Amino acid sequence: MSLKTPFGAFFLQGNPNTMFKRTEEQSQQRALLTGQRLRSYAFALLTRRDYSKAELTEKLTRYAQNPEEVKRLVEELSEQNYQSDQRVAELTLASQIRKGKGPKRIKQALKTKQIENDLIADEIHNIDWVEQAYQLKVKKFGEEVEKDPKLKAKQMRFLQYRGFDLDVIMKAIQRRVD
Repeated sequence: MSLKTPFGAFFLQGNPNTMFKRTEEQSQQRALLTGQRLRSYAFALLTRRDYSKAELTEKLTRYAQNPEEVKRLVEELSEQNYQSDQRVAELTLASQIRKGKGPKRIKQALKTKQIENDLIADEIHNIDWVEQAYQLKVKKFGEEVEKDPKLKAKQMRFLQYRGFDLDVIMKAIQRRVD
């Protein structure tokens, strides 16, 4: 028996959770990529967003027949500057700062992407983290310097969660409007 919708479409009966899932046999039968098809897939991935070497290697290895071919391809893409860990690190830094994250959270994001921190170590040191933390504090809690210990602790927890160091947090929450 089928159900008729107001639009006139018919639906098959069955469990909707299993109706469109691949069986294990079908998953094993999918064609593994090699050569030009693997290269095309890599370019398709890189046109959507930048990937670190580790991320791209992991993603391509899922669909590749030969893991060694993936390593060679990723190295070649890196040499031709289609893939760049430096670019990914800079984009991650800019994105995390825009989201109001501190240096600890930024380093954690780079570690998640398997990128070395020293690629952007200079940029991280050149940022005025006290100003960043202060702006975040003002946005969330206002310009007033809190005297209530509970509210002060709440501000400190908020900034700690965002990845700021304790000395930076103390300067930011005690800063007065000039």
